Amino acid sequence: MEKRKIIDCRKLPSESNCTLTISGKEEEVLPLAVHHVVTVHGHEDTPELKEQLKAKLEDE
Repeated sequence: MEKRKIIDCRKLPSESNCTLTISGKEEEVLPLAVHHVVTVHGHEDTPELKEQLKAKLEDE
């Protein structure tokens, strides 16, 4: 069985004190995390952003 991944906004630098947590398969979590930080936190969707978020994924 594939390991579930998790990304937790509380562990990322943020001025908004966001508490969102996303978990699931990596291919599900990463696009949602990118969408979230772009639409909610105002970051630009870049390859660098995707790599930074991918590096923050943890096993659930």
